[in-house]
Amino acid sequence: MTPSTPSPSGPPSPEGRPAVPDCWPPAPGIEAAEGPRELPDPPAAGPFSAEAVPLFPLADVWLLPGAMAPLNIFEPRYRQMIEDSLDRSGRLVIATVRRGHEFEMPGKPPVYPVAGLGEIVKHERRSDGTFIILLLGIGRVELEEVPSDRLYRRVRVRPLAEIPIPPEREAGYRRELAQAVLSRSEQFLNLPEDLPVAALADLLSLRLPLPHSRRQRLFAEHDIESRIHELLAEHRRRPPDGGGRGQEA
Repeated sequence: MTPSTPSPSGPPSPEGRPAVPDCWPPAPGIEAAEGPRELPDPPAAGPFSAEAVPLFPLADVWLLPGAMAPLNIFEPRYRQMIEDSLDRSGRLVIATVRRGHEFEMPGKPPVYPVAGLGEIVKHERRSDGTFIILLLGIGRVELEEVPSDRLYRRVRVRPLAEIPIPPEREAGYRRELAQAVLSRSEQFLNLPEDLPVAALADLLSLRLPLPHSRRQRLFAEHDIESRIHELLAEHRRRPPDGGGRGQEA
């Protein structure tokens, strides 16, 4: 999806859609307007959180850990959501609407049970009451919807219990993933040596033209090694159009 960047005085892009194309490069530090940002701490592992957070359902959008998503907010219920979030933790969940239910977006469309938790790191409140926000992905979470007395929906969350990669296999995966990412990158990339292997896998995911069902299944995969295997298989199955640019640090 490649909507154009809106100006503060211009018409907003569709609700919640990214304001710039290819706007989610996962990384351990995010380059925002005021400089690099470190990822906020994800919620503690264990049972569902006691405190509910806002749910923002979007069609064909997945918020990955470390991803920066610029979003336009103009529907009244989601303007209320942002106002409430800014008064609290600044956190909300981006949940992908189940395929075939996009027409229910004005109401309460069903969403997948694994979603992306994000934190608002920058916002602009415009004169008409709408917002442009920058949302930083914190981590994958499982959802439990709870009753809401607000215009928007709310959920309790718990981190997705991911199975880590055996340490002795990390180096091999790091090399293969980095090569795959660089081959699909039109802009120069300098990949840090200590970039987590899971983050490299997410970088590759963003650059693959995957169908909805496949992307959702990979997003929700709790075994990181299985996720990497499938992403690399998709990379080999779908050769990049041209040579990428970049280098490894």
